[in-house]
Amino acid sequence: MKSFTHLIEEVQERGLCHHCGGCVAFCTAINYGALELGEDGKPRYRDRDRCIDCGICYAICPEIEELDRETKHLVNWTPPMGPVLGTAMARASNPEVWTRGTDGGVVTALLLYLLERGRIDAAIVSRRAGPFQRQPWLAISRKDLLDAAGFHFDTVPSIAHFSETYSTFSPSIMELQGVAKKTYKRVAFVGTPCQIKALRRMEVLGVVPSDAIKVHLGLFCAGNFQFGPEERRRLETIGNFEWADVLKVNVKEDLMIHLRQGGVRHILLEHLDFMKRYACRFCEDYTAEYADLSFGGLGALEGWTTVIIRTPLGRELFNRARGLALEVSLHQEHSLLYQASIAKVAEWSERKKRTAAENCLELGQVAV
Repeated sequence: MKSFTHLIEEVQERGLCHHCGGCVAFCTAINYGALELGEDGKPRYRDRDRCIDCGICYAICPEIEELDRETKHLVNWTPPMGPVLGTAMARASNPEVWTRGTDGGVVTALLLYLLERGRIDAAIVSRRAGPFQRQPWLAISRKDLLDAAGFHFDTVPSIAHFSETYSTFSPSIMELQGVAKKTYKRVAFVGTPCQIKALRRMEVLGVVPSDAIKVHLGLFCAGNFQFGPEERRRLETIGNFEWADVLKVNVKEDLMIHLRQGGVRHILLEHLDFMKRYACRFCEDYTAEYADLSFGGLGALEGWTTVIIRTPLGRELFNRARGLALEVSLHQEHSLLYQASIAKVAEWSERKKRTAAENCLELGQVAV
């Protein structure tokens, strides 16, 4: 049976680790204590002697194909971009939530709805920890969720280690250890495609605490971008701005730098390869294809969110929330916009798959 040592050789040393944290989260939640996240956000041995070589960390890695068939069967995955039971353009009906959130604030509104009606006990999200810094967070109240609202890509690569290198990624899956310790049984998880995939693989294996995750909410992901000192200097030159004037950073079709005095600097994503995490070049999932519901600003009107309904559970939750927590655009004149929106999402999904395949071919990588 393969172990974490094989994961280092086959994933980390090839530069394919997404830092999703799934391997460490499981090991920590079970209290084996063999693994930890390093200061660079990569999983590593904390205590090699405590590793029992169970092989679960290897199997649940989203870069390992060992459980692909079973994971796809679990969610009824179909090409070209996973199950799609429906699509919508929505936003939070509560102005407070809408103004706090990114795009339409739909994820926050849905989580509030589920929490206040007793469908969930907690939600794993990320919250602001400082200027351009975020950290994983186990939200258990309305205030927790509102404080975490707005994913403006100002996150850090690991939980405890803040530095000058900022990242668009937060290892939220690490909060599984908090779920295990506090015995929450109905938890919603918000995360990136690689994190959702790792959770689904844990679900396939039936390992705790994945059984506590009742709702999987996925975020569209064009990749993880590192904002180190050199990257920030280059961005200032490319976008003709200074970081002291930046209010927030967001990503849709391009990188959007929102300035405090108004105005937005748009930088094409193809100009940002110098700051994209290397492993993201080989990821083919743009729309979180293994989630119950997927969300993103791509293709939506300003202030709205594109929603992909993927599972019967996702459909039930979305339909119950609409008209109460969520406002769904139903205007007839938007029918062509809907079609164009989904076509754009499908285009970006296909583009990411094609780029990943080309990069894998160039790398000379064979399936692990």
